[in-house]
Amino acid sequence: MLQRRCVLFFSTDEPMKILFLDQSGKLGGAELSLLDVAKPYRDRCLVGLFADGPFRMALEKADIPVTVLTSHLLKVSKTSDIWQGLSNLVQLLPLVNQVAQLSRDYDVIYANTQKAFVIGAIASVFSRRRLVYHLRDILSLEHFSQTNLRLAVGLANHTASLVIANSQATQQAFVQAGGRADLVKVIYNGFDPEVYTQTGRSTTTLRQQLGLEHKYVIGHFSRLSPWKGQHILIESLTYCPQQVAVLLVGDALFGEHAYVETLHHQVETLGLGDRVQFLGFRNDIPELMQLCDVVTHTSTAPEPFGRVIVEAMLCGTPVIAAKAGGAAELIEHGKTGWLLPPGDSLRLAEQINYCRSQPVETEVVARRAYLEAVQRFHVNRLVEEIDRVLEQLA
Repeated sequence: MLQRRCVLFFSTDEPMKILFLDQSGKLGGAELSLLDVAKPYRDRCLVGLFADGPFRMALEKADIPVTVLTSHLLKVSKTSDIWQGLSNLVQLLPLVNQVAQLSRDYDVIYANTQKAFVIGAIASVFSRRRLVYHLRDILSLEHFSQTNLRLAVGLANHTASLVIANSQATQQAFVQAGGRADLVKVIYNGFDPEVYTQTGRSTTTLRQQLGLEHKYVIGHFSRLSPWKGQHILIESLTYCPQQVAVLLVGDALFGEHAYVETLHHQVETLGLGDRVQFLGFRNDIPELMQLCDVVTHTSTAPEPFGRVIVEAMLCGTPVIAAKAGGAAELIEHGKTGWLLPPGDSLRLAEQINYCRSQPVETEVVARRAYLEAVQRFHVNRLVEEIDRVLEQLA
């Protein structure tokens, strides 16, 4: 029996082959992190995507083998009820079978996102391959229906060999939802500091292009979504001097375009049209972060990690963040940034005004945050810890 298990999974004297799975073709935080995870395994891995898009092109640019497994949009929602879930399962069966067949050429199925995990979990039962679940969501009723919550936890408990949580908050939510504590290992996301310090344009040039030469600029970098709280930042602007302006970088995903219209209406109603810019999705995030005087994070629900917070820290820009979920683990209040109660626009405005009035102290905090981010969240640490836990599976 032991000999058979070695054949089914992998032998320790041969390099481990990994089939990575991701549901998106877009370049979100989970996908950017997977790029870093997959690079060391590029000669013995394949990334299977459930949609085509910029992520596939980024993988190809990094010489990471990639294939798009389906051209059909997966109509699966985090808020599905049991009947919708059963209907979705029937829809997913052909993809499950495809992943099961493909995974027989690999030792491990590494599911990077929620939909990818459901597909990979069921496929791993048929292909008898070990499953790694990289958990990047807060598994709670704030984000998932009861049906999907039970499905995710149940599949993890019965099919996963390892659950990698991207923060302690993510780990705690998984366990509180009924997940097995012995399965979970916390590994924070990793970043290459050079990406955020080497930029092509000067901040002066970019400020001129955006008409921000004499403005105190507050940046917000996230998809436009109600729980990301862009409306809170806009509201806080009414308590700030005329010189303070806001850049909203990102756009709607997952059918949230009505919220974008709401934000534009809010800006118009409050008379802030000359102080708020909607820049949409951009490829020059480091440059934009560096031109900002402060970057804000305003999520109203607990954040699994808070990638934008670390990115801003690495850009040397001070951060004000909502104190909830993984975001609270990234900042030491008053030392490497500021943590405020979620949803409080007045407190946010007060902190913005404080940073504006105390530039020397704010710069010291930003510098301390940069050094902290380089030490705690360097991509090399991520790669080493991922490699260590995967070796332990052998």
